[in-house]
Formats: sequence, C-alpha cells, structure tokens
Amino acid sequence: MSATMQPHQKELFGHPIGLYVLFFTEMWERFSYYGMRALLTTYMVATTIENDPQSGLGWTSKEALSLYGWYTMLVYISSIPGGMIADKILGQKKTVLFGGILLVIGHSVLAIDALWAYYTGLGFIIAGVGMLKPNISSMVGGLYKENDIRRDKGFSIFYVGINLGSLLSSIAVGLVVAKYGWHAGFGLAGIGMFIGLMVYIYGHKYLVAVGNKPSEEAKKTDISVLSLFSQLLKSPLQLGIVLLLLAFSLYAGFTFEGNDHWGYGGLFIFISLVTGMMMMIYKNLDNKIDKDRYVVLLLSFMLVIVFWGAFEQVGGLMNLYTKSKTDRMMLGWEVPTEFFQGINAGFIILFAVIVANIWARRKLKSKEASSLFKMATGIIIMGLGFFFMVGASQQYETTGSSAMYWLVLAYFFHTIGELCLSPVSLSFVTKLAPVKYAALMMGVYWAATGLGNKVAGVVGEKASEFGEFTIFTGIAISTIVFGLLVITLLKPLKRLTHGAEDREIRIGDKETEGFELADN
Repeated sequence: MSATMQPHQKELFGHPIGLYVLFFTEMWERFSYYGMRALLTTYMVATTIENDPQSGLGWTSKEALSLYGWYTMLVYISSIPGGMIADKILGQKKTVLFGGILLVIGHSVLAIDALWAYYTGLGFIIAGVGMLKPNISSMVGGLYKENDIRRDKGFSIFYVGINLGSLLSSIAVGLVVAKYGWHAGFGLAGIGMFIGLMVYIYGHKYLVAVGNKPSEEAKKTDISVLSLFSQLLKSPLQLGIVLLLLAFSLYAGFTFEGNDHWGYGGLFIFISLVTGMMMMIYKNLDNKIDKDRYVVLLLSFMLVIVFWGAFEQVGGLMNLYTKSKTDRMMLGWEVPTEFFQGINAGFIILFAVIVANIWARRKLKSKEASSLFKMATGIIIMGLGFFFMVGASQQYETTGSSAMYWLVLAYFFHTIGELCLSPVSLSFVTKLAPVKYAALMMGVYWAATGLGNKVAGVVGEKASEFGEFTIFTGIAISTIVFGLLVITLLKPLKRLTHGAEDREIRIGDKETEGFELADN
C-alpha cells in the first residue's frame, strides 16, 4: 500500500474504510425502517381507545395486511425513480443524503398521534427509502474493482449492518412501545435514522471515489428514460406488447374487486411501462454478451420476487400469528411480539460471515458456487422453514396455542436462505448490469423486492379465507419446487453470463481474509 494513498483508498480488515461508513449508515437506516415495520401490522389491528397510548387503528387483519403489502411494495418500487435521480442528476452520494433527510422527516411525523400523520409519515418514508436504498447498495459495489472476489464478502459484511440495525430496533422499539405506546416507538425509529445521517455526513471523506455526480460527458453518452420511451414509439413490436399490457391494466382497474382496485390498475400500468423500458434497454445494448447477461439479470429478478413473496410473511402474517396464536410466556414474562422480528437479524449476525466463507471455499475448490446456484439454494432452504410454521399451525389447532420454538426454527431456516440469496443478488446486479444503467438496474432490483413484498401481502390476506395451515404449506411446497427448477436450468443460464463470475481471483495466504485484486 502506497504511503501517498488517499483516505478513500485506505483499508481496514481487508476492506475499504468506505464499506464501514456505509455499513453504519445502513445499520441506523435499517434500525429506523425495521423498528417501524415491526409496529405496522400490530398497530393497525390494535383496538382503538381514545387517549390511550396503546390504542391502534382497530383494523381487521385483512385490511392491515393489504396496506402492509402496498406500503412495503411502494417503499422498494420508489427505488426506480431514486436510481434515475442518481444516474441523471445528483449522483448516488447526494441522492443517499437527501433520502436520509426525507426519512428523518417521515419517522418524526409518525411520532404524531393522528391518522393524517400516519399516512404522511409513510409517504415521506417511501420517498426516502427510494432515494437511499438502491444507491447506497451501488456505492458498496463501487468500492471494489472488477473481478475482486472480496465483493461478495463485502456485501455480506454490509448485510450484517442491515441486520444489526434490525436486531437493535426490535429490542429497543419493543421495550419503548410496551411502556410508552406506539408513537414513542415510531419516534425512536426517527432518532435512529438521524444518527445514521450524521454518520454518513462524517464519513464522506472515505467515499470520494464512489457515487459522484455524473459528468457532462457521461450524461451525453447515457440514454435517458424519455429517450427510451421515444424509441419505444418507433418500435412496432415492443410498442404493441406495451399497449396490450396497458389495456389489461385499465381492465384490471375497472374489474378488480375491493376498494383498492384502482391501486392494482395503477400497479399494472407501472409494470407495463417498466416492461417497455426494459425492452428498449435490451435493444440499446451493444453486443450479444451484454444482451445475454441482461436477460439473466432480469431472470434473477424473478427469483427475488419469489423469495421475498414468501419471506416477507415475517412482517405480515407471521407477525400477526405471533401476536394472536403463539404462547409467548417465558419465565412468567410475556415476550413482546416485536422481539420476534429480531430473531432473523440475530441469526444473520451470527451466521453471515460463516455462510459467505462456506461459499467462498466452495468456489476456491472449483465446486458449484455461482450466484444463481446460491440464490436457488436460498429459496429452497427458506421454503423448508415454512414446514415449521405448518407444525405450529397443527399444534394451534390441537391445543389452542403454538410454542415459540416453531417460530425460532422457521426464522433460522429463513435466515440461512436469506444469506444465500439477498447479499449475493445485490452483488450479482453490480456484476451483470450495463455500466451506464447501474443505478437504474439496482432500482429495478429493489422494485422486484417491492413486488415480492406485495405478493407477500396478497398471500397473507388469503389466510383469512384458507387458514394459516394451507397458506404455510402452499408457500413451502411452491418455493422448493421453484428452486429445484432453477437448479435444473443452471447450466444454460450460466452460459448466458459469459463467465461474468469466472475471473474472480484471490491473492493471499488465507482462505477467508486478505483478499486483494491483482493488477491486470
């Protein structure tokens, strides 16, 4: 390491110091988000009692899960405009800053005990996460050179920060809510986001080389979204596909049952337009290798939707199940429902580096360890976890309550599955995304996560009709079958990546640390 090395190039424990700045920023942002998420469904179904800090909105479980699905979807779908703002106007670094400011405002508004404040606060949070989430992830990828094997491990370390924030918030917010009420818990989440914002501002000196405002030259060579849609108007086949999808979207708005039928119509219109944009990006790619990799990237988004469509029952159906049907007494003390949201985060902190090292060793021994294989394996493992919720449901039907150990075992399998898929899929986007669409494609990744969240809400709503046993069984079987299908198609899919992961190298004496990219 050169003595004249700039601060942003310095390393700590074998990784750029900027990684740890982003680690702690994301930790506090997730403290705020997961702390608030743990309260959402339970707050909405809590009984309405005037002037009582423990009073909720008094909604039904179906209504709460419906709003939960819409909210968590919009949080992530807003990543697309967030990515576009970074790509075309502000750069990733400034976009993350403004997103953090919006999040502080949103969580602060939620501390006000009024229905208007509830909706307004959620709106600010949707906008804030959309600006922060995709761009801070892209900045992590930008800290590493191409083909640096440390990249996946760096994302795993970053992922520990996400879940450390989640664990801390589950404990702290749960205790605050139990003593001071819902809105004190929302306010505590806002304090966490403010700390994260201060960490980010302080650490800017270690992020000099990443996330900068796009240059005028880059803007000229890049293709704007408006340009993509103008090209769409001149492409008969692609335009015809989009028009058919838009017609279906309008039909959905008129015919879907329920108060949110136009919400579904709007969602399908959004998906139709994104489909058109994705098709035009494909047409604009310069060569077959980029196009093939782009196809695999889009297919990986399907894996993301399926995974989160099942996994996110944790904040919806499983959260309500924990509150109403689980025996939470331990040594004479009733464990707060919010505490269970921290089990997943605690397991991630314990096992994140272990799982990352297992995959790294497999790769170094030339065993199958591609990102697609990891993601499919993660879906299968997560699906197995739902069989424990099937066991919980059976016990409830027999005895009138279910034991806590069912939840702990389910969360364990969900966590191992998440560690196989989530940090890897983040890294996969940075490997395959066309460079000039990097932040935008990260936005599409988070939008896919959002669609998965909406799927989770829709599936959770069906529990009121079919029962938890049927829903949990269906999720378990369908996710395992889907994961196995992906593994059977692994070889042709890997060929389409054209060796994007084959040139990752390691120089050093130890298998799990000291990774460094050689000069090529």
